[in-house]
This record gives sequence, C-alpha cells and structure tokens, in this order.
Amino acid sequence: MELREKIMADVKAAMREKETLKLNTLRFLQAAIKNREIELRPNPISADDILGVLKKTVKQRKESIEQYQAAARQDLVDQETAELKVLEAYLPTQMTREQIEKIVTEVIATLGAKTLKDMGSVMKETVSRTAGAADNKIVSEVIKSKLV
Repeated sequence: MELREKIMADVKAAMREKETLKLNTLRFLQAAIKNREIELRPNPISADDILGVLKKTVKQRKESIEQYQAAARQDLVDQETAELKVLEAYLPTQMTREQIEKIVTEVIATLGAKTLKDMGSVMKETVSRTAGAADNKIVSEVIKSKLV
C-alpha cells in the first residue's frame, strides 16, 4: 500500500501548504480508489488495483484535454493539464518507445506470433512484462506495426 500511503501523506501536506489544486486532485483520486475498493469487496485492494485506478484517472484527464481543446475551452484545458501533472507524479517512470519495441520483439519471438490475430496474446504478455511502466496505447501501436 505504499502508493496509497504516499497519496495520503501528500493530501495532508497539500492541506498544510494550502495547495488547492493538488488537494482537490488527490481527493478525487482517493475517492476513485475507495470506489474501486468497494467494488472489490470482500477482497482487499492491491497495489496493482490502485495503479490501475491511477492510470484510468490519467487517461480520463488526457481525453478531457483533447475534448476541451476541440471545444476551444482553454481555461478547462489549463485546469486539466495542471491536474494531469499532479497525477503523473504518482505513475511509475514510463518506458521509452525503443524499450517497448524491444520487449514487444522479444514477446513476439517467444510466442511465435505472426499475424494480427495473435495481437491479444502478445499484448497481454507485453503488459505483464512492462508492469505498468508502458503506455498501453504505445504498446498497441508497436504490436500493430510488428505484426502484419
């Protein structure tokens, strides 16, 4: 529960420092984690589940930014971008495209994948090997480029 404890400590620090944006963003994240915990009952929430909630929240922010840009709402784009920066601080260091390509190549060789029909198994194995350090969108793009 290291990530959850870090979030809790940062909420307290944001309260002391009167950092409204950070406080509100982290409270929203805590609420999302609590909702996920309720969904998983009676099983306890794992660190992977918490990371999954964090990734989902980051993805939602990125999608919102795109929509607000399309609607020419710069005020909301700025708000979402600031929240995104707060949330990204809790994500593990993201892998580069080259690192992802190397892992995908290894997985394809290991599984003997040849066509796009094998994409599901390659994707599953690649995601498990990257352990949350790779953007699944980039992983998907790399797999599609390698499989014909």
